[in-house]
Amino acid sequence: MVITSKDNDTVKYLKKLKDKKYRDQENAYIIEGIKLIKEAIQENAKIKLVVICDDCAQESSIDNDIMYEIAKYECIYVTEKIFTSLTTVVNPQGILAVIEKKDEKGEIDYNEDLFLILDNIQDPGNLGTILRTVDSLNLKQIIVSKESADVYNPKVVRSTMGAIFRVKVIESDDLVKTIKELKKHKIKIVSTSLQTNKNMYNISYQKTAIVIGNEANGVSKEILELSDEKIKIPMPGKTESLNASVATSVILYEAMRDKLK
Repeated sequence: MVITSKDNDTVKYLKKLKDKKYRDQENAYIIEGIKLIKEAIQENAKIKLVVICDDCAQESSIDNDIMYEIAKYECIYVTEKIFTSLTTVVNPQGILAVIEKKDEKGEIDYNEDLFLILDNIQDPGNLGTILRTVDSLNLKQIIVSKESADVYNPKVVRSTMGAIFRVKVIESDDLVKTIKELKKHKIKIVSTSLQTNKNMYNISYQKTAIVIGNEANGVSKEILELSDEKIKIPMPGKTESLNASVATSVILYEAMRDKLK
């Protein structure tokens, strides 16, 4: 059976998942596209529902192997008109899925050697790209302030390119308190700041938490005051600042290089 009505209960449910409040309430979020769904299957994500566009031209591009895997889950078919009302992608591939959020307690693993903290990062694309970078370095967790963009925002999820299934995201209700706790565990706090002469090449990154600040205002004053070190990326050119996700990548890879020496 193909769902054709926008008043169908499942369609209404899927539309509500576009809203953070409802995602939190239902403990679920939406992923779109063949690659992300393959990643979800490979990483044993809890797939609650798969939605396939019955008459989309792109649907024919879904290969038999993935269709075989998808058939193991609850699937529904919808018309192109209904699918268009559900998708947040400009050129959708005709398939999306509802994923149950991981059952994580939000506890930090203090045994790790390198930590990343995001202080009020607002742009979903930045957050998603940062998660992808974290995954590329095989870091298993990231700490974000509650004021940051929602990690399950559709744009964030797409930008992670599958990292969403592998990186534990710990949302801190009180980032200052969280940082004080990190310091109790002998973890050095290093914040990015333009108000310093020390650059990213002048420090050791052993047992370190790197704090990346808000795109417009940087790291908050209270956190800067708690920091053991403040660093900046040396930029001899005329550009004074970098995109938050680019800056994060540059610093994290320098931290990794420092550890590999």
